[in-house]
Order: sequence, then C-alpha cells, then structure tokens
Amino acid sequence: MTSPDPGRRRFLRILGAMPGMLLLSGMPRAGAEVAASQENLHVWRGVALGADAMIELHHPDAAAAQDLIDRSLVEVARLERIFSLYDPESTLSRLNREGNLDGPPLEMIELLGSSIEFSKMTGGAFDVTVQPLWNLYAAHFSRPGADPAGPGKQELAETLARVGYGSIVLAPQNVRLTRRGAAVTLNGIAQGYLTDRIVELLRGAGVGQTLVDMGEIRAMDGKPSGGPWIVGLERPGYRGHVMRRIALYDRAVSTSGGYGTTLDPAGRFNHIFDPKTGATSSRYRSVSVVADCATTADALSTAFSLMPVDAIAPIARRLRLNVYLAMEDGSCKTLNVV
Repeated sequence: MTSPDPGRRRFLRILGAMPGMLLLSGMPRAGAEVAASQENLHVWRGVALGADAMIELHHPDAAAAQDLIDRSLVEVARLERIFSLYDPESTLSRLNREGNLDGPPLEMIELLGSSIEFSKMTGGAFDVTVQPLWNLYAAHFSRPGADPAGPGKQELAETLARVGYGSIVLAPQNVRLTRRGAAVTLNGIAQGYLTDRIVELLRGAGVGQTLVDMGEIRAMDGKPSGGPWIVGLERPGYRGHVMRRIALYDRAVSTSGGYGTTLDPAGRFNHIFDPKTGATSSRYRSVSVVADCATTADALSTAFSLMPVDAIAPIARRLRLNVYLAMEDGSCKTLNVV
C-alpha cells in the first residue's frame, strides 16, 4: 500500500494527444478533421492531491468548456479539503489527529468503504492504514547515520501493531480508528476517485471524447479524431521511455512502481508498504492496471505490487482487468482479460 508522495512522479505518457507530450502514435487522420479537433480542444494543467493533473476537454463552445473546467476545479478543491494529508485542516488530517470523526462527508464514508472492500478482495495487500509505516521510515532515514538496513525489528513490530484495516469502523455519522496511533493515507486510491468524480461531472453535462487525469488517467469514449486514446507505460528506470503502448476507450489506467519514490539513499526502500510485514515492494518494477474506473485501477495497481501472479489473475478475470507487470529482468508480463 502506498503512502504520501507529494510531487508524485508520472509513470504514464499520453502519446500523440497534445503538444509537449510524447508523440509516438503514428500518422494523423485527414488534416481538416485534425484541425477541427484541435480548434475545439481546451486544456487545463495543474496539480491535484500532490499529483500532476490535466483535463483535455473537447467542446465546440469555448465559453461552455471553460465553465466546465472551472466547475471541475471547484470540485477538485472541495475533495482535496476532505482527502489531503498535507492540509492540517482536511477531514483526513482531523481523523488521523483525533482518531474519531463525527458527521464525516459522504465522500469520506464512500472512499473508506471502497478501501475496505479492496482490502478484503486482495487479502489485505491494499490497506489505507499504513501511514504509521511511512512515518517510521521517514523518521528513520532522516536521522544522521541512519542504519541503511532500515528500522529495527522492535520499532517495526511496534509500528505494525498500529496497522490494519480492521481498525477502521464506519457508520453513517461517524468514522473511528480503534487502534491507538492508527493513521490513514488515501494516496493509493484518492487520485483515482478524484478522476472518476470529474468524469461523472463532465458526463452529467453531456461531454464525451475527453481525457481526465487527476493523478490517474481515464478516457471518456475515444479521441475526437477517431480511434482510442493511446497511453505509453514507462519503462522502469528510464524516465520518459515507453515500455508498452496501450489503447484506452472509455476505460482508466493506473501505474504503481516503487522505483518512483525511494526512502533511502541506496534506493532499497520505497513508498509501497506491505501491511503484513512492514517491508516495501520488490516483486515487480511496476504494475499497471486497466479497469472500467480509475478508483479500481488506482487501488489495484498498488495492491498487485505486493501480490504474486497467481493471486492477481482471479481478480483480473472477475473484474475484467488488463494487468501489465514490469518484471525485474526487464520483461513485461501481461494478463489481458479484455
């Protein structure tokens, strides 16, 4: 399970979609069609929940497009006030500080409920209560002369006693953390949830053929010029180099990779924590998941980083996922269901 990563790096590249992006998608279609598509293109770029974000909206009315982008950004700001770990007054920060939250926003109940379901689905590999592990590793490696082998066994055992999704108790008007010192991070799922909420907002306004990236990418229909959106999966360790190109049509993709954020100078420890052992991910270089929604892709790319292939495959079949595993030997293993 992943923990906070401000300035989260990108593992995905939109190919041939916009100026400044990696242009590898081949020859465009008829020039007049492409020109019309570009004329109706309205792009916002910024940051959401600490991740690079973008909306590529296709709409024939510039004023209406700007209004939709403005409404989307209002929704982003509202949800950040609920889920942000970096805002001390956010709903999540108050929950972690007090261990109890009366009258929580519906979105907090909904996302924590989904998180618990993903925890059960993955045998506990996905667990939003790993925040104490992040705190432990961050404190350890910030000390001068820190042991390069990581935190000691006693410290790790004491911290693991505060980890476990079973400590989250949900009721319609209350959220409680029953373990002393427990704390939640939603970094492994909130970007996907935020992406899905913006897609819902735009769909409700009758918009299609648009790309939304609030830390995770979701395609609304296909490209205006025809065909699916093309996304490149980064080759681990080679920033900006594409390992695999995938086509998205009305689906979402998320990539998790421990190499993206390391916690120690030697790069032995990363931000994806095993909630059972306290170790960090090492099974794959990166994991990409294509799903019907970004929330699912986000959560399961994180969880699958800690799971063997034979445990991933049944979930992929049941949920109709495509999964791309970047192996340590440089190969890419695929589980394609759709």
